Amino acid sequence: MAEQPITTRAKDFPEWYQDVIRVADLAEPAIVVKGAMVIKPNGYAIWEKIQRELDDRFKATGHRNAYFPLFIPESFLKKEAEHVEGFSPELAVVTIGGGKELEERYVVRPTSETIIGHFFAKWIKTHRDLPMLINQWANVVRWELRTRLFLRTSEFLWQEGHTAHATHEEGLKEVLQMLDVYADFAENVMAMPVIRGEKTMNEKFAGAVKSYCIEGLMQNGWALQAGTSHDLGQNFGKAFDVKFQNAAGQSEFVWQTSWGVSTRLIGGVIMTHADDAGMVCPPKLAPYHVVIIPIFKTPEEKAATTEVGRKLADDLRAKGLTVVFDDRDDRPGSKYFEWERKGACARVEIGPKDLEKKSYAFKRRDLEKKEFAPLDNAVAHITGQLDQMQKDMFNKAKKYRDENTRKIDSWDDFKALHEGAGGFSSCHWCGDGKCEAQVKEETKVTIRCIPLQNAKEDGKCIKCGRPSAQRVLFARAY
Repeated sequence: MAEQPITTRAKDFPEWYQDVIRVADLAEPAIVVKGAMVIKPNGYAIWEKIQRELDDRFKATGHRNAYFPLFIPESFLKKEAEHVEGFSPELAVVTIGGGKELEERYVVRPTSETIIGHFFAKWIKTHRDLPMLINQWANVVRWELRTRLFLRTSEFLWQEGHTAHATHEEGLKEVLQMLDVYADFAENVMAMPVIRGEKTMNEKFAGAVKSYCIEGLMQNGWALQAGTSHDLGQNFGKAFDVKFQNAAGQSEFVWQTSWGVSTRLIGGVIMTHADDAGMVCPPKLAPYHVVIIPIFKTPEEKAATTEVGRKLADDLRAKGLTVVFDDRDDRPGSKYFEWERKGACARVEIGPKDLEKKSYAFKRRDLEKKEFAPLDNAVAHITGQLDQMQKDMFNKAKKYRDENTRKIDSWDDFKALHEGAGGFSSCHWCGDGKCEAQVKEETKVTIRCIPLQNAKEDGKCIKCGRPSAQRVLFARAY
């Protein structure tokens, strides 16, 4: 049975995205559970590497992991009015347990600010208990009406950091520190360039004083919010009576933060790097680094190429690489096709003629050309190529992002850009939320963020023409 072709990006980007997930065997819809997904081993291998990389960064900044209940009393969410209003449409609620109607309904965790606030109130008594730096790796449920694998599903995996501080200054420092952690991870591990910025009041997290984000630009010109970090102020501290006794013996409410990323990052990797042939994954996250394929026709050739190939596989594994030695009884061309679709970073071919020349054929997934290299330097060559691949993938994505970020100063040009190729448009905005909402209603384009590195610049709002002191970043977004 012939393999299903991959829809091209130019023809239908959403269909292409689904096709890449299918051929790379990353995930599939959990049809029996509305809006949920099954993350398959190839996809989960990427998530495990995301977890490992981020967890190391969290612990290096003083955070410790904990776990809180999946079920949250409904009354907890109602304690912070903006929070419950923001999440109400997405809540899954449990009303029956053990065959009996519950005295109080439970909400299946959409996020954990409320229940963690409850326990912070128990754990924090004096300034000596601060700062409290907690992270949780968990699943959450948000009853989405329109779902898309990795990007928006009714259940997904994530981490959520929650911290409490003695002063607002300390809390804000934490918020921006974790935003930088996310940005560093996105650029140096995911090879995805991002812009750090502040969300508008219309787009901030429900219950936060301010929200900050990192935004990436996908290959179809749409933005992806890849991580958020929130200044919660004292909103949850007051709602849950989280107080501490300061050094002067006075009682104060704590200042809190929360921050998180999710399996949506896998969608970001796909839409930033994959191509019309299938998955392309940066080496630091790839499920497969190297696939070694012996080429043979006779038993003698098989024995010779297998011996050399398995030795090379062992040497590469000793360097921490994930290696597949593919000696299945199948045509080499079929194997090339399969591993290209799955996104193996590099392919090594070893045949009888290569052994005569003491060489091997090598092809990087992100490049068209195949090259030949000496076997006696194979480990250094392959590891060096993977390091270079990581850098090249970032540079390619950054070049695309930069070429598709434009300063726009007229409403007609703004509409033409976002009805066409898309991308980031850097435009003036008056600061009025009603004007922002009108832009969204008319064009489906939103303010992705107010970049943190923004220079002040006098201008006129792209929509209403009123005075503006700086440009903000607009795009259509997932």
